[in-house]
Amino acid sequence: MSEVLISSEALTRYAADLLQAAGAPAAHAELVARSLVAANLRGVDSHGVQLLTFYLEQMRDGRIDPCARGEVRRESGATLIYDGMNGLGQVVADAATRHAGRLCREHGAGVVSVRESNHFGAAAYWAQAISAHGYLAVALCNASPSVAPWQGKDPRWGTNPICMSLPGPNEGGWLLDMATTTVAMGKIYKAGLSGWPEIPAGWAMDNEGVPTTSTAAALSGLLMPLGGYKGSGLAMMVEILCGVLSGGAIAGELGGLRVKSRPFRVSHFFFALDVARFMEPEEFYGRVKRLVAMAKSSAPARGYDEVLVAGEPEWRVEAVRSRDGIPLSEGVWDALRQHAARLGIATPTDVRR
Repeated sequence: MSEVLISSEALTRYAADLLQAAGAPAAHAELVARSLVAANLRGVDSHGVQLLTFYLEQMRDGRIDPCARGEVRRESGATLIYDGMNGLGQVVADAATRHAGRLCREHGAGVVSVRESNHFGAAAYWAQAISAHGYLAVALCNASPSVAPWQGKDPRWGTNPICMSLPGPNEGGWLLDMATTTVAMGKIYKAGLSGWPEIPAGWAMDNEGVPTTSTAAALSGLLMPLGGYKGSGLAMMVEILCGVLSGGAIAGELGGLRVKSRPFRVSHFFFALDVARFMEPEEFYGRVKRLVAMAKSSAPARGYDEVLVAGEPEWRVEAVRSRDGIPLSEGVWDALRQHAARLGIATPTDVRR
């Protein structure tokens, strides 16, 4: 499948223009665009601008309020409940992470539980927004049902991502952002948009719970939980911290890509911890650096050139794509162009093939 290559700046402008034309205020559109392109830059294309097709459909169908900002429902000590009021997930997450940082400055830790939100892009973007202020950060989110509980075949859990970001410089640091499934749902959708007939083994199951490599069967089937019953347990843990704790929609009550008859209603969970309450930040950074060095000092297994830790592959891709541009499959590019034509937005011409 051929690709187009476009700069991050041009792609951000294009994404923001599309969102604004669809009804999002300029500031909201720019925030969402930046978060999506940041994922593309890191090589996490499943959470990049291909998500625009989903967001724009939500806005067109009235399943999301692009102007909503959300509001605080309850604050007690270091904890806060935030109601997203069906706003764009990135706008809600931006407000919630700012509150988490504020609470952390005041109390040494900040915990924000969010309900009635929408897809917020890559969890790493929001964990890094918190850790940029010198705090250890955790970001969780529940998602529309696409995974069956272990030994079941009816979808109950979402991909329910877990992310942890450490304060300090990226290079030589550590950033974990993972779904509780073998892959994110966006990778299956990317395969569909790109016209790939098959996906790798271990990614998905059909609607009978049987492993499949057929993209079509996967799109109408189930994602594979990470590590079997362990991934299923982690997904339920995220559901408890997100949907249950926030007072929001739980698991099968969510809408989403497959359930377009109701709002998404996802919940988020943000945790900020001030490492300076434990030790001097420089000492913490040094100890993390030692830990990373210990991991990387292991001799590579056969077939590998080096040992990588969480965050490294994405930072390396980001350096290349920042310099050379972001590749998008023709399928994703065509889908964006169709929305652009509908909204009366000119498609960038400064792309390469």
